[in-house]
Amino acid sequence: MRLLCVLAFLIAASFASDVIELSDATFEDEVKDKDIILVEFFAPWCGHCKKLAPEYEKAATQLVKNDPPIPLAKVDCTEAGKDTCGKYGVSGYPTLKVFRGLDNVEEYSGPRESKGIVSYMKSRAGPSSKELTSVEDFNKAQEYNDVYVIGFFSDDLGIAKEFQSAAGKLRDSFKCFHTTNADVIKAASVTAGQIILYRPKRLFTKLEESSVVFDDSSAKSSQIQSFMKDNYAGLAGHLTPDNGQFFKKPQAVVYYQLDYVKNPKGSNYYRNRVMKVAKKFESKMTFAVASKEDFGGELSEMGIETGSEDVNVVVWSEKGQKFRMDPATTFSMDALEKFVQEYLDEKLEPYMKSEEPPEDNSAPVKVVTAKTFDSIVNDPEKDVLIEFYAPWCGHCKSLAPKYDELGEKLKDEAGVTIAKMDATANDVPPPYNVRGCVNVSFLIRN
Repeated sequence: MRLLCVLAFLIAASFASDVIELSDATFEDEVKDKDIILVEFFAPWCGHCKKLAPEYEKAATQLVKNDPPIPLAKVDCTEAGKDTCGKYGVSGYPTLKVFRGLDNVEEYSGPRESKGIVSYMKSRAGPSSKELTSVEDFNKAQEYNDVYVIGFFSDDLGIAKEFQSAAGKLRDSFKCFHTTNADVIKAASVTAGQIILYRPKRLFTKLEESSVVFDDSSAKSSQIQSFMKDNYAGLAGHLTPDNGQFFKKPQAVVYYQLDYVKNPKGSNYYRNRVMKVAKKFESKMTFAVASKEDFGGELSEMGIETGSEDVNVVVWSEKGQKFRMDPATTFSMDALEKFVQEYLDEKLEPYMKSEEPPEDNSAPVKVVTAKTFDSIVNDPEKDVLIEFYAPWCGHCKSLAPKYDELGEKLKDEAGVTIAKMDATANDVPPPYNVRGCVNVSFLIRN
């Protein structure tokens, strides 16, 4: 009998799960006090969920042994967790979300195998803001090579909690620190309760303060986040492929051989000139400097040589249009100011990459180019079906005869146009947001 009991225990232990099962009744109590927890929202019949299950289980077993443990949980959206899934906007399975309490939620964007899940969650765990406990810590923080933020607090200030929430929300974009150490606060020459955004030393200039102060001890997390995002770019920040969300449009970007590692002096030579012009257009235009190498693809699409020593300027509008300064124009402060003013005065035409329209466009399927898009597709007398395609795309080639057949059948319908556009050779108007090459089509009712 004793042997049977031992065997039963071992069998039960082998099937025990380290993934916490949650329901509508238990979700809030289980999640609200967690520093971090990964939750999978699933459906039992979902094939992708079944494939994820063993990897998720392995990850949970490893992460429960982490110091501190990082819990993994799951919610059945078809049964006891329906309301919770609805509350958090779950529309597909499996959906994974990282929770830090109930109000700080972010989409999980990591791998779906156990090793990747473990690595991702370990990187997300821990405080989103590092504590500075000494003046030495503060001095080290000042060596950080990008924009960073420090919260200076006393123990009894409620804004410290709001700052931690803001830091958590923006942990992928900002390096955050905090301190309650009196020596650090004194060394920084600040007042307890202030939050300060610092620019990296490579961007120090006489034309702009090296730090920005936020001084509202009653502020909420959302206000602190706005302060951080609104002040990231500064007068003419360093635009990279990773920080574009902090540069508001309309935006004038000056592209050149910017390299703060090999040529910091030369990089700031042009940036200082951009900043002097930017001061004249504050509140009207955002300015930035960027490396040609970082944006080689989109510059080449506009006929700008990325390997040249030329300095080039592009204004990006709020509508997604691009306005290119003529590459033959020699860059100067006067030339930049004139170009930006002409944009604001609506004297510039947006740059469009376009094929030349065909001389004969009488076929049942009309050929559209960037130059003819407005006249053909936005014809108020026609309903238009347009296909955006890539010549090399297998799916597009497969569709072509069927699409031609459709055009033939509808060629005599006076109020209908069947059209196509090579999206690799022409700029597609911003509203249509064409991505990929799988026969992207729009029916436009004019």
